[in-house]
Amino acid sequence: MAEVNTRPANPESRRPLSPHLGIYRPMLTMMMSITHRITGVALYLGTLLLAWWLLSAATGAKAFATADWFMASPVGRLILFGFTWSLFHHLLGGLRHFIWDLGRGMEHPEREYLAQATAVGGVVLTVLVWVAAYMVR
Repeated sequence: MAEVNTRPANPESRRPLSPHLGIYRPMLTMMMSITHRITGVALYLGTLLLAWWLLSAATGAKAFATADWFMASPVGRLILFGFTWSLFHHLLGGLRHFIWDLGRGMEHPEREYLAQATAVGGVVLTVLVWVAAYMVR
């Protein structure tokens, strides 16, 4: 059986075969992609929280009072605010990917504009929803 040369003659060939975060300079589109994945996980966890709230409403007054107390607490409000932001950020990120799937917005200036619109739009929509909710309340 032939031996495999584990020490390449050329040290350059010991580089990683695919680039990683240590090589790439962070760009806005890269950060938006990572944030899109994180918000997907946050939406999953927020949906579990929403399911708990709905199940407590179906269970009885005491269970609902506990869930409602938690949602009305400062920590609960912060979690709900983050859930709202995650929802809008993930939605806008999905729309950005849909635009890319149509073959649009792939060039440099459009790509950056779409990433900026995702970042700013998520925050603006979240604030608008919360302002509207407090005004109605």
